[in-house]
Amino acid sequence: MIKDILEKENLSKEDLLKLIQIEDPQELQLLLDKAYEIKLKHIGNKVYYRGLIECSNICIKNCRYCGIRKGNENVERFMLTKDDILEISQWIYENGYGSLALQSGERNDSEFVNFIEETLVEIQKNSNNSLGITLSLGEQTLDTYKRWLKAGASRYLLRIETTNRELFKKIHPNDEFHTFERRIKALKDLRTAGYQVGTGVMIGLPGQTYEDLVNDIIFFKENDIDMIGMGPYIIHEETPLGQEAMGNILSDEKRFQLSLKMIALCRIYLKDINIAATTALHALDPLGREKGILAGANVIMPNATSKNIKPKYQLYRGKPNLNDDAIKGKLALEKNLKEIGEEVVYFKQGNSPHFYNRQK
Repeated sequence: MIKDILEKENLSKEDLLKLIQIEDPQELQLLLDKAYEIKLKHIGNKVYYRGLIECSNICIKNCRYCGIRKGNENVERFMLTKDDILEISQWIYENGYGSLALQSGERNDSEFVNFIEETLVEIQKNSNNSLGITLSLGEQTLDTYKRWLKAGASRYLLRIETTNRELFKKIHPNDEFHTFERRIKALKDLRTAGYQVGTGVMIGLPGQTYEDLVNDIIFFKENDIDMIGMGPYIIHEETPLGQEAMGNILSDEKRFQLSLKMIALCRIYLKDINIAATTALHALDPLGREKGILAGANVIMPNATSKNIKPKYQLYRGKPNLNDDAIKGKLALEKNLKEIGEEVVYFKQGNSPHFYNRQK
C-alpha cells in the first residue's frame, strides 16, 4: 500500500494521513528515499547555507512555549549593535555562504524598524548587494515589510506554528497580539510586499494530532509557500507550556522521527520549495540536520553568532553547539554533508525554485 501511494503524482489528504502514521522501519525508509529522490530531481544533491545571526532576545510577545518570552525574568537580555551585525555578516559573506538569516525577538517600535532598515542597507553595501537575506523578526506592518524588502531583504520566515486554531490558542496568551487571524494577515502581507515567503510549524506539540500536521502541509500548498522552516517542539522548563508538557509529550526519538516524516512529506507534496533542516533536529540527534537533508531538506542555517551571545538566545533547552565558534561548526558540517553525498554550494543565494516558478 505504501509503495502504491508513493508512486502517485499527487497525494490526497488520506494518502498523507497514511504516510505520516508509518511506523515500520522499512516503510519509513521508502518514504525518506522517495522524498530524497524528489529533492534530487528539483534541487539536486545541493545544500545552501544561511549564516544565522541572532541579533536580539528582547521580545514584546509572551508566547507560552518560548524561552525568550517577555515574561521570562531569568533571561539576560541583549541587543547587538549595528557594528556587531555588520562584522558577523562580513564573515558570512567572506566565507561564501551566499545568504544570511537575521533573527530576533519581536519588536515593532520605530527605533527597531529603523535600525533593521539601516543595517540591511549597510550589509548589502558591504557585500556588493550579493547576499540573500532572510528575516525572521515576527509580525510587522505591510509598510515595514516593504521598507525592509527595499533595504535589501528578500526572504521572510514567519511560522504559523500550527494551523489548528484551538491549539494555536493554547500555545499563546489570550490577547489581541497573539491571534491566528493576525498571523494569517502577516503572511498575506509578506506575499503582497514581494518576499519569498516562509513559514513552518512545531512538531509534537502536546495535544497535536496526525491530522493537524497533515492540515499544516495542505496549508503550505494552499498558500503557495516558498520555503519551510519547521522542527520538533522542545521543552523550555521556564515556560508555561513547558511546565504543562512535562511527561505529556512524545519521546525525543518519536518527535525526531515525526519531524523527518514532515520534511519528507513536504518535499513529496510540494516538490520545488526550500526546506530547512533546522537546529532543533540537531538538538535531538547529533546528526539531525544531515538526516533532515536525506529526508528532503536542502537548507541549513549554521549559527554565526558569537559564542558569548548564543547561550542568551535559547527558545528551547538543549540548544546544540553553544560553545562552538562559527569556523569549527562550518567545517564539521561540511565534512558530514560530503560524507552523505551532498555538495555545499558557496557564493550562491539558493533562492526557492518555487518562488521563481510562482513568478512565471
